[in-house]
Amino acid sequence: MKNQNDHLLIQLLQTEWMLLHSSKETLLKSVEKCRLIGAKSEYSFEEQESFDSLTSKFGRTSDLLTQKIIRTIWMLLHEPFAPYIDMMNICEKSGIVCSADQMIGIRDTRNQIAHEYIPEALRDLVPEVIELTQQLDENINCCRKFLEGRKWIDLKFV
Repeated sequence: MKNQNDHLLIQLLQTEWMLLHSSKETLLKSVEKCRLIGAKSEYSFEEQESFDSLTSKFGRTSDLLTQKIIRTIWMLLHEPFAPYIDMMNICEKSGIVCSADQMIGIRDTRNQIAHEYIPEALRDLVPEVIELTQQLDENINCCRKFLEGRKWIDLKFV
């Protein structure tokens, strides 16, 4: 039987999932836009803005999954706090994510983006972000299956 706190956490999880879904959709659109730009020796201001938007959306989407969704799942499972790497390994074993190693790589790239202040260096991360977006999407889908199995959220509208 679920207690009142669990009901509140499930409501929070539903809201967070909708935010994640929306964020993922805009991230995937940015990936396609940046793929069309391709590799060049110089980029226009608008193209650089597209790269900035892509990396920002990647960071936001990965944060929503790891810092919101997975943390809320963690509380619903009544698990004690664990360092990120340990948490991802447990999440993989539990079927919450597909790959702990992928999630650790996604987190490392997100941190690199968050602390990068040279526009050219950020632009150089774009191919990696595009590749990691596919891994992020796969792990989001794995999480969705976990949540559906637990019946913690109704995803028929997403």
